[in-house]
Amino acid sequence: APRAGSCYQQAKQVLHAAVPERLQGREKETGQLRQFLLEHVLGRRPGSLYVSGAPGTGKTACLSRVLLDCKDKLAGSRTVVLNCMALGSPQSVFPALAQQLGLPVATGRERIRSLEKHLTAQGPMVLLVLDELDQLESKGQDVLYTLFEWPQLPSSRLVLVGLANALDLTDRSLARLGAHLSAKPRLLHFPPYTKEQLTLILQERLGQVAGDPVLDSAALQFCARKVSAVSGDARKALDVCRRAVEVVELEVRGQTLLKPLPRGES
Repeated sequence: APRAGSCYQQAKQVLHAAVPERLQGREKETGQLRQFLLEHVLGRRPGSLYVSGAPGTGKTACLSRVLLDCKDKLAGSRTVVLNCMALGSPQSVFPALAQQLGLPVATGRERIRSLEKHLTAQGPMVLLVLDELDQLESKGQDVLYTLFEWPQLPSSRLVLVGLANALDLTDRSLARLGAHLSAKPRLLHFPPYTKEQLTLILQERLGQVAGDPVLDSAALQFCARKVSAVSGDARKALDVCRRAVEVVELEVRGQTLLKPLPRGES
C-alpha cells in the first residue's frame, strides 16, 4: 500500500518541530515581538527585550517567524543571532559577537572596549538576538550586565533581544541592573501552552496531510491534555504524536504483510 506509506511519512514530516507559517495560540506574543523590533530597530531607538518561558512554549519559533516576516523591513540593519548554548563560556559571547560583526578579535578588557566603540559609532542599527541567555550567567553577572548596559550607552545603536527559560533571570541575576540602568529591559513572557492550544497545533499540523486523518481527534486531545498537565511543551506534544504515527504505521505494515496471499501465488 504505497498510499498508506506516504501518508505516514507525511504525517511524521509535519509533526517535526519546524517553524510553521503561523504560530497557533501565539498571535499576541508575535505581535508584541514585531512591534518591539519595528519600534526599536526601524525607529533607531536602542533598547532591550527579555523573553522568558519554559522550553517548547514557542519563544524561538515566534522570533524566527517575526524575523522572517520582517526581513525586508530590517534589511537596512545588521542582525546577529547567537545561541549561547554553543558558546564555551559566558565570556565567549564577546569574541563570537566580534567575529559576526567583522571586528578583529581582541583580548581581555580591550575586547569589550572595541565592541563598545563599534556599537556607539555611526552606522546601521545592530539587532543582537541571544538565545538560551541563561547560559551567560556568571560570577558577579558581569557578562549579562555588560550586554544589557550596551543599549544604554550614549549614541548606542544596539537593540538586544535575550531569550531564556528562567522567568526570574532578570529579578535574580539582574536585580542590580534595574538600580543603575536608566531603562530596564522590557519583559515578554510565554506561558505554557494550554490543552486547547496544543490540540489546535496538532490538528493544524496533521491537517496538512491529505486523506483520512492519521490519528483520530480523541487521541490528539488525550495527548494535548497529558502534555499540558505536565509542561505545556509543544515540542513534546509533537514528539508523542510522531511516535503514535510510527506505531500505527508498524501495525498497518504488519497487517499488509500478514494478509493471506491470493491462490496460486507462493
